[in-house]
Amino acid sequence: MKKYVSLDKRSKKAQKEYYSKQRLTWGVLNPATRSVPSGKPYNREKDKQERRRIGKEFSDGFEADFFVLKYLCYSTNCILK
Repeated sequence: MKKYVSLDKRSKKAQKEYYSKQRLTWGVLNPATRSVPSGKPYNREKDKQERRRIGKEFSDGFEADFFVLKYLCYSTNCILK
């Protein structure tokens, strides 16, 4: 009959083996905590992506400049006439 030896008195190797047997797999679920970034702070990467998207939509610079100016005016509530 085997004697029980408490975990704190076991060797590191034996402790590691014990704890690895206790662990179960998460399967397809990833247990890492994720958070959605807030939209309030300025994000340079998001700004770059927006500029690239605008550049792809408009081939010449005039329309893109007009679109950006119009977009800025709508966001700041100014009136262009």
